[in-house]
Amino acid sequence: MVQQKFNACIEACNSCAVACNHCAASCLHEQDVRTMARCIALDMDCAQICALAAAAMARGSEHATALCALCADICKSCGDECGKHKMQHCQECAKACLRCADECRKMAAVA
Repeated sequence: MVQQKFNACIEACNSCAVACNHCAASCLHEQDVRTMARCIALDMDCAQICALAAAAMARGSEHATALCALCADICKSCGDECGKHKMQHCQECAKACLRCADECRKMAAVA
């Protein structure tokens, strides 16, 4: 039943990972890829930590709280960076990241 307890956070992490992977792939097709380098790097970091945090919560890992706290920080950084870019994929990613950061902070506070 651990998964149900953190279902909102797991869903936010999974959605964020998908948004970040999509954003990174889309950024690679932008006119000036060099200007998107930080966005792409943060997207990749964020997608990975989100997937790891979701898996840790789903299996009731004793490290889930620490992973979610770190995930919140990385999601915030990624969301802030994506929010600087006008492309729709970046704006959608920023929303997913900031939502995930919020859910992860909540999870880490109550776990």
